[in-house]
Amino acid sequence: MTDRNDAVIVGGGLVGPLIALALSSEGLRTVVLDAQKVAKHKAADFDGRAYALTLTTIRMLKVLGLWEPLAEHAQPILDIKVSDGRAGQGASPLFLHFDHREIEEGPFGHLIEDRHLRRVLLDRITDDPLIHHIPGVQVTGLSDATVTTNARKVADRSVNGRVIIGCDGRRSKVAEWSGIGRTGWAYDQTSLVCAVEHELPHNGVAHQFFTPSGPLAILPLTGNRSSIVWTETTAVAEEIQTRTDAGYLDALRPVFGDFLGDITLTGKRFTYPLGLSLADAFVADRVALAGDAAHGIHPLAGQGFNLGVRDAAALAQVLVEANRRGEDIGTLDVLERFQRWRRFDTAALAVATDGINRLFSNDNPILRTVRDAGLGLVNSLPQLRRGLMREAAGLSGDMPRLLTGHRI
Repeated sequence: MTDRNDAVIVGGGLVGPLIALALSSEGLRTVVLDAQKVAKHKAADFDGRAYALTLTTIRMLKVLGLWEPLAEHAQPILDIKVSDGRAGQGASPLFLHFDHREIEEGPFGHLIEDRHLRRVLLDRITDDPLIHHIPGVQVTGLSDATVTTNARKVADRSVNGRVIIGCDGRRSKVAEWSGIGRTGWAYDQTSLVCAVEHELPHNGVAHQFFTPSGPLAILPLTGNRSSIVWTETTAVAEEIQTRTDAGYLDALRPVFGDFLGDITLTGKRFTYPLGLSLADAFVADRVALAGDAAHGIHPLAGQGFNLGVRDAAALAQVLVEANRRGEDIGTLDVLERFQRWRRFDTAALAVATDGINRLFSNDNPILRTVRDAGLGLVNSLPQLRRGLMREAAGLSGDMPRLLTGHRI
């Protein structure tokens, strides 16, 4: 492509298209380079993957005109219950309960299946005249704000822009080519991800149940279904994943319990090795990183995607406001505003999730007594509990305008 674009986004998953749509809504032209083919993006069958969208993420989706086609597929999260325990013994009598009626804004968020969110984003970037979506391409190099690809069309093999945005995951090639290293470690934990149908209604309640091997999240989907993020030690998780569906359920049922009646699997099963991964910098000259390319945290708080949405909203605001002032949006001076805005928030959440995982993922009787007492204490203090509820809903911190429900 010979025309110079405002931004070239490497990565067509979820965060990349969101950034493109936020920029295009304010008149900036973008190219989205997507390793996935369109046919895979538009797969209609439920594959078991879902995301917990915070209230502020939903505000951004509404501003960009994305929420209306998603709303009918979304399940409100009305309550969150956090407890500690062992498989087969049930939850501790001391637990933490978040009730959405204690905050004014409404539900904490919504659960949405990956297939619905991905399809809406794909349709929108495909139809947007300011976005050029190039699916099924591999990025092969980056130099002087020019990205090279293996695209079939000659015009798409060399794409340049004022800023290159890496949304290409924890093993980001954009970060590597820009000389940005990473800091982090593995947890020797793996998440087993699936969805189940159950006999009894969940009533919009999300559960976070801590076991010695790792947390189990039971997140409400539409109907009598729930999304499961079940963390075990890597060796145990790998063995469970090799089982038949019946064998898999035999392992899940004692951890899940019977409070929703009998359960059956629906959709596919996935595993995700867990670790902490933070880019040493979020920006370089003419380069910015967002989403998993900038940070990867433990999933116990369900904030991974929402962190990426915060990146998208903040980066779009920095770039749009700089463009309005006539600045070169790819200079390091401009991009460092985004880094200053997002780096502390991201690092703080990474440290918090790392600490919580280490505190709860063990069977030390002393630590168990301390953490159970802590959950009970927080639950008994309304002001502190409401503060944590606002945090869970994404309502804390210095929010970009899109996350407050306003245009940039």
